[in-house]
Amino acid sequence: MSRRRTVLVLGTTQTLAWAGSYYLPAILAAGIARDLEIGTATVFMALSMALLLTAFLGQPVGRAVDERGGRVVLVCSNIVMAAGVVVLALAEGPAMLFAAWALLGVAMAMGLYDPAFATLARIYGSEARGAITGITLLAGFASTIGWPLTAAMEAAWGWRGACLGWAAIHLLVSLPLNLFLLPGAEHRAVAAAKAPLPAEAETARGTRHQAWLMAFVFCASFFTATALSAHLPGLLVAAGAAPAAAIAAAALLGPAQVAARVLEFTLLRRAHPLLSAKLASIAHPLGAVLLLAFGAPVAALFVLLHGGGNGVQTIVRGTLPLAVFGPAGYGARQGLIVAPSRFFGALAPGLFGLVIAASGAQALWLTVALNLAAFMALFFLRVAPASPAAPR
Repeated sequence: MSRRRTVLVLGTTQTLAWAGSYYLPAILAAGIARDLEIGTATVFMALSMALLLTAFLGQPVGRAVDERGGRVVLVCSNIVMAAGVVVLALAEGPAMLFAAWALLGVAMAMGLYDPAFATLARIYGSEARGAITGITLLAGFASTIGWPLTAAMEAAWGWRGACLGWAAIHLLVSLPLNLFLLPGAEHRAVAAAKAPLPAEAETARGTRHQAWLMAFVFCASFFTATALSAHLPGLLVAAGAAPAAAIAAAALLGPAQVAARVLEFTLLRRAHPLLSAKLASIAHPLGAVLLLAFGAPVAALFVLLHGGGNGVQTIVRGTLPLAVFGPAGYGARQGLIVAPSRFFGALAPGLFGLVIAASGAQALWLTVALNLAAFMALFFLRVAPASPAAPR
């Protein structure tokens, strides 16, 4: 099985999975709210509920990847995701709206980055870093591809037709790619199914300490990423930028994320993921302090630094646990470590919005403090030897 083909398949299906679930409300929320006679905030509440659900499902999904392989889990995610958008297309009120997003929450837990990372760790073991970076490079264009495609389908068929269009994509494109072109359960680098979880290992206390530190780092980064994804243009306006300039600067977020991932894949590919994590954690505070000090003239620089850090953090979420704990039991352990970040990420837009309402651009001091604390926490992580059988 060609590694390049595996990365290309997973990168493609990850792009479509993100575009056909997480990124749907940005385009369809207004139409859904109008037809169902509800507020757009209710639509985003349903998305938040789905994200909260992913926090509780992370560990069982990861364990399923460890035991059965990633192919069966990702194929099931395509089926459940298609079912979710079909129910959304049929929704006639808030009850069906939330039922649809409950299904999509299950599908996102089964089909977005973390199960894909676990799939690669199961196939390639400790050498999965390059493959993880590769799929994040491709999936970094999910909004770039997904938003125009969703908008085009909505313009042609309405929002319900757009949902049905995504159901067809999940079933007719993503499912066959995952089913026929991903390695099966027999292709694995480690006996992950029988690997002990941190709490069961002889070094449980030290491992739990490492896991909690890592979970805090991911909480800080994911809270910041989701908070700013919802409030970035308004935050730049609060910092003194004109609305048009704020939108132009905010548009640099996606390119900055992809560019940073390219740098991680090239210049930092031989460095330990801990170095990438430190650079990613310090990027947002540096940009935020510059924005608070100098205002609108450095808005674009702030977005570039924040976006670059966020782009690398996505990779680090997959590669740092692999480097510190090794590939055995990766899926279940990863589910435990990232669960708190998913929970706080779901709450971040609302909480950060309240802080912005109270203090304007000074709200950035909250994310500065969180990310500086995460940066310091990284210095307490112990680096395991680079070996497939690294001590856990």
